[in-house]
Amino acid sequence: MNPVGKPGKTGSLMPVEQALARLLEMAEASPIVEREFLPLAEVEGRVLAEDLVSTLDLPPWPNSAMDGYALNLADWTGAPLPVSQKVFAGQAPEPLKSGTCARIFTGAPVPAGADCVEMQENTEVQDDGSVRFIETMSVGQNIRPQGQETTVGELILAAGTRLGPIEQGLAASLGCAGLNVVRKVRVAVLSTGDELVEPGRPLGPGQIYNSNRVVLCSWLQRLGCEVIDAGILPDDLATTRARLGGLQGVDLILSTGGVSVGEADFLGIALREEGELALWKLAIKPGKPLTVGHFRKVPVIGLPGNPASTLVTFALLTRPYLLRRQGVQDVEPLKFTVPAGFVWPVAGNRREYLRGRLEQGRAIIYRNQSSGVLRSAAWADGLVEVLEGRTLVEGDEVGFIPLSDLLG
Repeated sequence: MNPVGKPGKTGSLMPVEQALARLLEMAEASPIVEREFLPLAEVEGRVLAEDLVSTLDLPPWPNSAMDGYALNLADWTGAPLPVSQKVFAGQAPEPLKSGTCARIFTGAPVPAGADCVEMQENTEVQDDGSVRFIETMSVGQNIRPQGQETTVGELILAAGTRLGPIEQGLAASLGCAGLNVVRKVRVAVLSTGDELVEPGRPLGPGQIYNSNRVVLCSWLQRLGCEVIDAGILPDDLATTRARLGGLQGVDLILSTGGVSVGEADFLGIALREEGELALWKLAIKPGKPLTVGHFRKVPVIGLPGNPASTLVTFALLTRPYLLRRQGVQDVEPLKFTVPAGFVWPVAGNRREYLRGRLEQGRAIIYRNQSSGVLRSAAWADGLVEVLEGRTLVEGDEVGFIPLSDLLG
């Protein structure tokens, strides 16, 4: 891992854009090269490891977009045309006989010699079985041309594409039984502090239940990562060294909880002993402190411990880092502007990411924006971005980042 540096002079605050750029510049942020071939049904949520190039035209032949009748427009003089054949989807038609039409169904190949399909609603079948066409027609009407969707040799999906149901369906339409995908990023998740207790166990004096690890493990799995649950680190240096030493072979150690310069900060001590450590002070709220370093050449990202701070720093910094490791190039979350449905009377010196939701086209925010209130995120459907140094009145534009995109 290359040194990641510190955010300028002591006490300065690092903008979120600068912090993300530094994370993505780290040597370990280069895409993982290992890949695996998986059946198509198993690639959902994974990242394509190589370009998907079409090996056939889609459709392979001109086909009908309608149930109706195929004809050569030059043969039509206004008089009814006899029907010379029926063409169903999945059949190979005969060439169209001159002066006739063919009964044809949606998706069926258009007979050679036909250059128009008229929908059945615009026709009248005569007593002798011939067909009268009652509307003006044009060449190419209701015919899907060969190669309309894809042609041989065309790039369909670029390497680095995250695969979902639509991408799976597109690969299936090209006859792919499976795809080469990037090997899962292996992330070890741990929490620090004697005050943390696992859900289901009784709380002791001064203790709280550990929610951050549950949030992160679930989120990482949604991102297609392989999660190694490293549990809770007690405030003990020997245990911390041993637990970290057992995490070799992972691509990232992700921790939550304070890493500082204090003598009782055992995670920080262990990282300094066998690697390097930078403490970044971010110009965002919630989530000011961020730890970046490594332990025995394994990258480490340490998130702040308050639940809302963990959520925001993971969403804005760790998530893009992990996507880049998977080979995804566009790692920025979806963001759009909406009118504010609230007042923000006091400008801050940090960019704020408020838990909010859209109602009647406006962003409203949860009543309690404390960094310790995870309930605010459960109520919200997005993060409302308020730029540093700015006040707001209702109707002013704010950035809105939907949680559906961040969690997807």
